[in-house]
Amino acid sequence: MIDLSSLRRALATLDEALAALARAPEDKFIRDACIQRFEYSYELAYKTLRRHLEATEPHSVAELSFPQLIRLGYDRSLLAESWDVWADFRDARNATSRAYNEDRALAVIAKLPGFAKAAVFLATQIEARQS
Repeated sequence: MIDLSSLRRALATLDEALAALARAPEDKFIRDACIQRFEYSYELAYKTLRRHLEATEPHSVAELSFPQLIRLGYDRSLLAESWDVWADFRDARNATSRAYNEDRALAVIAKLPGFAKAAVFLATQIEARQS
């Protein structure tokens, strides 16, 4: 059984920050909180997918690249979105680790609702298969 509690809590904090941003879209502190919450939610989603596939696949997934892992998750209906969408999430995550740039931050923020939805779908699919 994969423990989904950390991922669920992380996604709840992301949803909370996104709701606050919707109420105050010009608030840079809230925007920064959204980005930080996206960073750790993204990492947990990716690692949770890897752990689930390691536990359920008949062959090892340890050596799979990120694109291969996402494609396998999509093929197993764990992900609602294909590699292209997750590649976009990955690019957004990588962009957050570079020097702060206002335009880049706004571009990342635009992707967060889609990521939140995709990560909830992943958690729900894993949870359903563990029941």
